[in-house]
Parts: sequence; C-alpha cells; structure tokens
Amino acid sequence: MKQFLYISAAWCGPCRMLGPTMNQLQQEGYSVRKVDADTESNIVQQYGVRNIPTVILLNNGKEVARKVGNNPKETYINLWNQ
Repeated sequence: MKQFLYISAAWCGPCRMLGPTMNQLQQEGYSVRKVDADTESNIVQQYGVRNIPTVILLNNGKEVARKVGNNPKETYINLWNQ
C-alpha cells in the first residue's frame, strides 16, 4: 500500500503553499498523511528529514522516494506512478 507522508509545520511558508496541493491529491484518492514536524518529531527523526516541506512516498511502509520543497502536483503524481 502506497502513502505520501507530508511533513510540514504551521510556521513554514512553503509548507502552507504546498498544503492545498496535498489536499487535492487526497481528495483525488491518493493516501496522504500529514505529519506536523513540531509535534511528531519522532517521525522527522525516523526518516532523517532536514528540510520542510518534505513529501516521502512509502510503499508497504518502506521509503521509495522523496521530494523536498514545494513542487507541482504533477511531480507527486509522477512519483506515485513510478
């Protein structure tokens, strides 16, 4: 099972810009789990996230790809379909 981990924080400008894109993906049927970097620091550490926003694609719980920063929606769809 594939899932996007969307790691962000409320104070992060690029995270706020990426939020609507991730919401759209979720509404289109993609599995998206939003992770607050401030309150879920264990997940941030687990995946070695150094910059936010970071979107990690998991497949059966294993990381298969990641994108850092605010990217177009098509970037995430292409990542999912690889």
